[in-house]
Amino acid sequence: MDAIDVDAESIETARANVAAAGVADRVRPVVLDASDPELGGRYELVTIFEALHDMNHPVGALQAARNSLAEGGSVVIADERVAERFIAPGDELERFNYGWSVLHCLAVGLLDENSAGTGTVMRPDTVRAYAAEAGFGRVEVLPIEHDFWRFYRLVP
Repeated sequence: MDAIDVDAESIETARANVAAAGVADRVRPVVLDASDPELGGRYELVTIFEALHDMNHPVGALQAARNSLAEGGSVVIADERVAERFIAPGDELERFNYGWSVLHCLAVGLLDENSAGTGTVMRPDTVRAYAAEAGFGRVEVLPIEHDFWRFYRLVP
């Protein structure tokens, strides 16, 4: 299994955690851009946890994930569980997520030219739209009950 990130410090932390957990024979943390074309067709599962909403170009990231999949593979995304649609005045969790969005996630998501600017409050319809634009044929909201996270499975 590869653990991929472009941030060298994150990978160093991952390497230390992998070693401490005794799984270095099975997990390989590497500094690499996940859109590297050499990754194409290698993975049965690509995961994106708590990150898609921060990405400046989420459709491009999903295209790279799709291109990395082996035949029969899928992508699993975990992101904030927010309301299916905007309703004012949103519950406490919705307001909490909007706070994070304004203070961090939206700002990070606007760093590059032509950024999507998704922000923390990424609703299921947004995930479906990004996935369709990236070439996925099916998006499932997985039946995993959690107070803070919603899980999606994307299939080409």
